[in-house]
Amino acid sequence: MAEEKQKTKRPLKNIVISGLKSFYYRITEPSRLRIRRLIHDKEYKNEKPLISIYCPTYNRGQILIERAVKSVLSQTYKKFEFIIIGDCCTDNTEELISKINDDRVIFYNIPERGYRYPDTPENHWFAGPVVAANTALKMVKGKWIARIDDDDIWAEDHLEILLKTAYENDYEFVSALNEERRYNEVYVRYGEHAQSPYYTRKKKEPKGYNPKIGGTSSWLYRSYLKFMRYNLDCWRKKWNKVNDVDLSQRFFKAGVRMGFVEKVLYYCYPRPDEETIGLDAYRKAEEKGKKTHL
Repeated sequence: MAEEKQKTKRPLKNIVISGLKSFYYRITEPSRLRIRRLIHDKEYKNEKPLISIYCPTYNRGQILIERAVKSVLSQTYKKFEFIIIGDCCTDNTEELISKINDDRVIFYNIPERGYRYPDTPENHWFAGPVVAANTALKMVKGKWIARIDDDDIWAEDHLEILLKTAYENDYEFVSALNEERRYNEVYVRYGEHAQSPYYTRKKKEPKGYNPKIGGTSSWLYRSYLKFMRYNLDCWRKKWNKVNDVDLSQRFFKAGVRMGFVEKVLYYCYPRPDEETIGLDAYRKAEEKGKKTHL
């Protein structure tokens, strides 16, 4: 038993780095948010703003085109830029994107992948998209930011409904329900409250503000929040290790005004030749000798 505990004990380096980062975020992000609100809050009266959509991808050219690209270009809301970031793709992703006749689509392929974290399915799931996502956040030009993963599918009115909800309620961040399929079972993910045990790992009554938060491909938020970048060291944490979970909790703790749409606005289904999604899919791919980074 002692040996088992020793094996699962977090390295001191991980404790120190994740602790320092959490302290830095907790001290700086609320004040930086207040400053950006003072400067930019009045700008959010335009009912037809440019939305910057970004999509991290790695060697999934065909599914990127069939799912994410197809659903983005089918949106009822048309005023957007679509930034696709290849995380050093070596497949035909760039060739496939070059065939899209739409000036709103922008592709940038990160030229190399250095060492980022220990090479495990779990760490790829926790932190795999971080470098590509943060690269995209440096490029966005819109008033609002939305993210879609390369293997997800948006409802046609995804952007329209989220934007309308945000303006009507003066939200800085809004998300929604999504539908998932695992082992041929289809179900709806209803989101999680920010103070729920899902995030806090503690069973206690919430105090005060407690918004619901949906999956990352349902996010729409004001672009002045882009200073809050994804945490490449999220895999070092004790919990809330997934990059988007880490960021959504920082939004909440900083005091971002968050809203939720009680409607399914995106769909997350297994990739071809797979039966499930998420970390489970990463682990099964590893068992079959397949490498995946996003």
